[in-house]
Amino acid sequence: MSELNDPRVFFAAERTVLAWNRTSLALMAFGFVIERFGLFVQMLFPRPNSGGLHGELAFWIGLAFILLGSISSVIASLQYHRLVRTLKPIEIPEGYGVRSCVVVNLAVAALGVALIGYLFLGHNQ
Repeated sequence: MSELNDPRVFFAAERTVLAWNRTSLALMAFGFVIERFGLFVQMLFPRPNSGGLHGELAFWIGLAFILLGSISSVIASLQYHRLVRTLKPIEIPEGYGVRSCVVVNLAVAALGVALIGYLFLGHNQ
């Protein structure tokens, strides 16, 4: 349990989880760019003897970044939830929704997984 009795502790935790949210979104965006750029390079400079190795490598690296972003979003939500449970009611402003950050982060993680599925299904066609 926190002994500070200061609502700034809660707001600091919320800022931290939102920073992790931005980080996870950036990782997912970077992974998507890598995946699409590999496809673009493969279309621009086709290599008949390479078997699409460079495009395949970019695809898997891109998916790994998107997955890393999704995982970081879930971990940030779990850590935030654990911290909020340790706070006293006086440290949380009255009527303030403490679960909105968790909901947003989990939605971002779910959308990241959906993006992986979309890219994977499109890649196999």
